[in-house]
Amino acid sequence: QVRLVESGGGLVQPGGSLRLSCATSGFTFSDYIMSWYRRLPGKERSLVASIHSNGVVTTYADSVKGRFTISRDNTKNTAYLQMTSLKPEDTAVYYCKGRYRWGPLEYWGQGTQVTVSS
Repeated sequence: QVRLVESGGGLVQPGGSLRLSCATSGFTFSDYIMSWYRRLPGKERSLVASIHSNGVVTTYADSVKGRFTISRDNTKNTAYLQMTSLKPEDTAVYYCKGRYRWGPLEYWGQGTQVTVSS
């Protein structure tokens, strides 16, 4: 069965760093565009970053550009989100998503809480 399991969330101080991981199984990871989304308190889910299946082309939301880095390891079927210079407004539940390159098929993880507070 398809599984996407996020980990690495937690409490961090403003200005700190955190790395999220998305371990996947049950689908051909290398055929999927991987993305991180987040749901800010009281708001709808929005895109944070995406990475192409080849691991070269990336996109970022303006709010995180220069601070967050998305990456993937196709040998481990795992995607990552390295977050630096964290701000209180980054506090959210972060979700991992895989989208099939050639069809309308996508999978979502359960999410992991990131709280930025002193």
